Parts: sequence; C-alpha cells; structure tokens
Amino acid sequence: MQVITTIIPIFSVIALGYVAKAKGFIVKDFLGPANRIVFYLALPALIFNAVSKASFQDDFNAVILLLTLLSTICIYFCGWVIAKFTTWRAGRIGSFIQCVGHGNHGYIGLPIALYYLGNSGFAKAAIIAGFLFVLQHILSVLAMQVNGAAQNTPGNSVLRVAKKLIGNPIILSAFAGMGVSFLGLTIPGPLLRFLEIMSGMAAPMSLLLIGASLSFTLIRKNLLPVFGAATLKLIVLPLFGLVLFSLSGEQMDDYLPALILLATPTASVTYILAGEMGGDCDFTAAAISAGTICSALTYVLWLTVAS
Repeated sequence: MQVITTIIPIFSVIALGYVAKAKGFIVKDFLGPANRIVFYLALPALIFNAVSKASFQDDFNAVILLLTLLSTICIYFCGWVIAKFTTWRAGRIGSFIQCVGHGNHGYIGLPIALYYLGNSGFAKAAIIAGFLFVLQHILSVLAMQVNGAAQNTPGNSVLRVAKKLIGNPIILSAFAGMGVSFLGLTIPGPLLRFLEIMSGMAAPMSLLLIGASLSFTLIRKNLLPVFGAATLKLIVLPLFGLVLFSLSGEQMDDYLPALILLATPTASVTYILAGEMGGDCDFTAAAISAGTICSALTYVLWLTVAS
C-alpha cells in the first residue's frame, strides 16, 4: 500500500505539469529559468541538507555503491552491443546507448527516495547518486564521442562536457555534504533554516517540470527504438541491480535507495548531450518522455518486488 500511496501522488504532480503546459499555465519561456532554479539552487540545497545531516559511517555502503556502478556499466555495454546490430546512423546509436543507462536521479529518483524512504533513505540515495552522476556522464560522453558527429571535433565537445561535469551543482552538493558529514561539522542555525526553505521547492518543482516537458508526438515517431531503450532502462537495469544486491547478502533497507536510482527513467540531460555531441535529439526527447511515463508502472513493480 505504501508503494501506491507514494507513486500515485508523485506521478500525479508530473501529470499536472503536462496539463498545466497544455492549458498554458506553464509557458515555454518559463521552463528554462525554472529548470535553472531547480538545478542550480533547490536540488543542491536539498541534497546538501540531507547528506550533511546523515551519518556518513552508517549511510555509506561501499558494496552497494560498487554493485550499483557495476550494474550501470553492464547496461551501457548491453546498449552498445544491441545498437551495433541495427542499421541506425551513428548519432542515433550514441543516443540510444546513453538513454539506456543515464538515469534521471535528480528530478525523479531522489524525490521518490525522499517520499518513499524518508530522510535517512534519501541520504543514502544522495550519496550513491553523487558517484552515479559522474560515472553516467563519463559513459554517456564516451558513447556519444564514438558514435556521434562529435567524433569529428573531439577536443571541444569533450572539454565542454568535462567542464560541465566538474561544475555540476548536484555532484558538488553531494560531495560537499559528504565532507560535512564525514568531518562531523555543525551547520549554523540560520544557514540550516535557509537550506530547509530552499529544499522545500526542489521535489515538487522538478516533478512539474518533468511533466511539462513530455512529448507524445515524438514518442509516436520513434515508437520501437524508444520502447526498446525504455525496456533496458526500466526493466533490465534494475533487474541487474536487484540480482547483484540479493547475491551480495545485503539487507533490503541498504540497497533499496540504490534500486530506486537504477529504476529511474532517462535523464533530461541526455538531450543536452545529444545536441552538443551530434546525437539524435528527437529520439532522445522521445526516450525521456516514454521512460518517464512508463516508470510510473515500473516503480510500482520494483518497489513491490523489493519490499
């Protein structure tokens, strides 16, 4: 029952974002600034606030982290092998590979971890997400570099993405929070209250923005490859993780935050990478939309199975 009472409200907010965009309450010019507010201010505040107050010694699990990263590497490899047996052009191959592995942790995975697991589970998820962000960006850039138009101008494209990776506010906030937690530092009261206020708008605003960016038209134009990518991302990748977690003997409470992250749909940042590195932008946008819609069902599946 907890699964349903968590997933339905979350995806209702996503649906509300879609309806609000269709009815003109959310206009196109609003999406860019709102996305920057969430990405650069609200989400980093939420992540730093949760991770800094967590016990790093208790919430960091090296085994779970390594198995999560291994699962991600495996799905990128599977996507690479499958794409090589198609007749797609290079740009679509690169986009397909990154879409099957690059999850939307910031806007969907972490909000679900927060609402389903509470602050303790969210802290565990945020710590893992910091490492996953780095790995996914590296693997996605590699996939696009080899299989995109950017292979003709490798230096500039890789350098631009590397700069964005180093300055990624979500990655920086996760590792900054880990440092505060590890060192046992105390955050001053006024700053703590400021972080709590900023954190309050992160999850609902991110879900509204996801809904406002959905596109059914692009899904229909790219139906078969899009749902192939969604199957790998939403079914095969979490299955890899669940099998490895179970074989490791780790407790469900320890690996459930990681499973929630592995089960995320394709991240919206893949569209930016596709545009910068010669990928198929229409296919990528369709994969983001289809994965987000389908994840409402697959999250119910994985959370029920794991619990």
